[in-house]
Amino acid sequence: MKLKNNILKFGLAAGLCVLATTSCQDLTDLQPADSFSEASAFTSAKRAELAVIGMYNAAQSGSYAGGAVRGYPFGAASIQQGDMRGEDMVNQALFFAITNEATYTPTTANNVWMWNTLFALINQTNITIEGVQKAAKDGLITNEAALAYEGEAKFLRALANHELLLNFARPYADNKGASAGVPIRDFAVNSPATVEKAVSTGRNTVAEVYAFILKDLDFAETNLPALRTGNLKIVRASKGAAIGLKTRVKLHMQDWSGVVTEANKIVSTAAPFTSPIGAYKLTATADGPFKNTYSEEALFSIENNAQDNGSVNGALAAMAGNPALGGRGLIVVSPIIFNHPAFKAEDARRNLMVNNGRSYYTTKYTDYTNRSDNAPILRYAEVLLNLAEAEARIGGVSARAISLLNAVRGRAIATGTYAAADFAAGKDLIGAILNERRIEFMAEGRRWADIHRLALDADFTTNGIPSKMAFGNATFATYNFVTNPTLVRNIPTVPYADYKFLWPIPADELARNPTLATQQNPGY
Repeated sequence: MKLKNNILKFGLAAGLCVLATTSCQDLTDLQPADSFSEASAFTSAKRAELAVIGMYNAAQSGSYAGGAVRGYPFGAASIQQGDMRGEDMVNQALFFAITNEATYTPTTANNVWMWNTLFALINQTNITIEGVQKAAKDGLITNEAALAYEGEAKFLRALANHELLLNFARPYADNKGASAGVPIRDFAVNSPATVEKAVSTGRNTVAEVYAFILKDLDFAETNLPALRTGNLKIVRASKGAAIGLKTRVKLHMQDWSGVVTEANKIVSTAAPFTSPIGAYKLTATADGPFKNTYSEEALFSIENNAQDNGSVNGALAAMAGNPALGGRGLIVVSPIIFNHPAFKAEDARRNLMVNNGRSYYTTKYTDYTNRSDNAPILRYAEVLLNLAEAEARIGGVSARAISLLNAVRGRAIATGTYAAADFAAGKDLIGAILNERRIEFMAEGRRWADIHRLALDADFTTNGIPSKMAFGNATFATYNFVTNPTLVRNIPTVPYADYKFLWPIPADELARNPTLATQQNPGY
């Protein structure tokens, strides 16, 4: 699928620079040697298809400070940002120390380039939407093809906007979304006039951005194909992926009935759970989604392969793998999750780790040579656990919620499934589901999303960014789920009320945008 030498390079550093200017380096080059100009990109059906493929490349790897390619906004770097903001992985190298220890500023690269590459992706989706609409009007592609392409663009735009909210805005639960969110960009920034329009637009509320996200995903669900052929069913957006992402978004909005409504479209009534759309199901074993990253469990992943893997800094095996096996070992599993009482000794997911006599590394990503492990964005296991939590929030000790939880847990622990008698109240079941999420999605970048959405939950808040272990304290002796030694967490909690709970809007964005310059997150 990847045709990196023939794709568009439309992205703008923060979605505000004019394509023809030189101040934004090659991201704004109107017609690089190996790409089409915007004017010619939609002049044939083949070129329109390549433009759409270009959006996925922008999602996989964006240009980092100095022009190097990194795994932003949805490659390896962003997944590990999500881990480093939580407590279940330990930072071993300096690369993620700023994120891990919450010492970021408006100029620190990791958070700056998440903002910049996410808005670059959004701008590329907007250019594609306008381009395919014109191509259909000109008779170059069918209306059906244009709507499907637009559905892909809106799926990626929704994914990007949600990621922005998770890092730069308070959760929806804070005053029902009345807090400052991010600017909604639903137009291409590609001319002086559209730059002026962009810089006159400030931050929308969190609720407004969520409504925009759901509108995009509703459109995507309506117009995307239910199934694609071969590997494309995983690495290009589909109807099932749009529905699955809606279950995540509605979970963050605490719209429990909405989660159930959406999930029921792709989850059967009873076990074994399967989807009538896209034929999604859990793999038979816990390591199945990683032995085959194109498995029936993947609703949507960012593709990597030997020809296009976002460089060593965009590849998951390189970033998180054991150096003895060929990785860089930038992050390791924390004793906090390794010793967790819910993580049973017989859990097969313990086999997705390897130790080097000092620390434990994830082995979810194993291609150290070609770096072809896809970045997992949305798995069927998440949809099942989203639905389980929503059912438990609505119905307490719900039989269906337990069955959904057991479907995920049972493939890893043959004798570890739950019965209703195991839970005195609904919140006990919810707690078990949340523990399952931590174990199941460890090293997949999902921990921060749950910390963020649960920040104000009466029963399950971490009270902000949780305290963590530094690498020096996570010695091999601390990995012991039998004796469960007292762990030293010398990276302190950042309370929810603290300004550092959120990332700052980047300084370069504020310099370009006088409207946003007055709307920085407080404290920075």
